[in-house]
Amino acid sequence: MNLAAYIEHTNLNPTLTIGDIDRLVKEAKLFQFLGVCVPPFWVKRAKREIGTEKISLVTVAGFPLGYSMTETKLDEMKRAIDNGADELDVVWNISSFKTGIPWTKIELAKCSKLTHDYQKLVKVIIETAYLSNEEIGIACKMCADAGIDFVKTSTGFAPEGAKTEHVRLMKLNLPSSVGIKASGGIKTYQQAKDLIEAGASRLGTSSGIKILETQPQT
Repeated sequence: MNLAAYIEHTNLNPTLTIGDIDRLVKEAKLFQFLGVCVPPFWVKRAKREIGTEKISLVTVAGFPLGYSMTETKLDEMKRAIDNGADELDVVWNISSFKTGIPWTKIELAKCSKLTHDYQKLVKVIIETAYLSNEEIGIACKMCADAGIDFVKTSTGFAPEGAKTEHVRLMKLNLPSSVGIKASGGIKTYQQAKDLIEAGASRLGTSSGIKILETQPQT
């Protein structure tokens, strides 16, 4: 299994510096990771450092709590695209979802349309740590109906991150056209392998190098 082809090499630490961004991109090139995930402020810098390499540039919107106004998220997304982002990881409005109002799906559809108008990809972070199994199923179907490209487990800022049982549940509730990104607390080769086997098509982690270095040799 070529784990590097699944990994979005991530640094969303609030105290990261320009040196950390440059290092992240350099490591992504060296280890041939699928992509890098950086804060919106550093998208333009990461784009410059990536250059002509085939590395997807991912950033976040509505991060990490998701309850900002839809218009604010859309503005974040448009600015990120203008700065060179290829993919947007958007935190959905968990507060709206828990309340049960229709705006949740409307926001998802607006995010999907904006991203696809620019021929980019959108992932929605549903933050599984705060959802019951039934809510995870409903969330997945809502994302699929709204045209989302990937459903993502976690921000990494909640009490728990990616769990194999949640990924399996997401796989059961999503059409094959919608991918799954597992993220949050993925630190070992075994975790990564289990999540992929459960149905994850992307892994968001800051421990990508450690995971590759501990991969069993065949």
